[in-house]
Amino acid sequence: MMGYGMMSFGMWFFMLLWWGVIIAGIFLAGYGLIQLFHNKKTEKNTPGNVALEQLKIRYAAGEISLEEYNERKQVLLS
Repeated sequence: MMGYGMMSFGMWFFMLLWWGVIIAGIFLAGYGLIQLFHNKKTEKNTPGNVALEQLKIRYAAGEISLEEYNERKQVLLS
């Protein structure tokens, strides 16, 4: 007679392992999403990116020439 308490050790082990994998996957997916959004948020606010955006705006407005734009861009990216 097999009842509720008669499940073998192997079945319990694999059941717990399966749920552990599922829970770990959920946590890893959440951690990955948090890191993705955090990196995008901090990436926009770095001083190099702000300076490069201002340089692009000045070039688009005609305040600086293409040669000056390229020279300054190289300095910012190096």
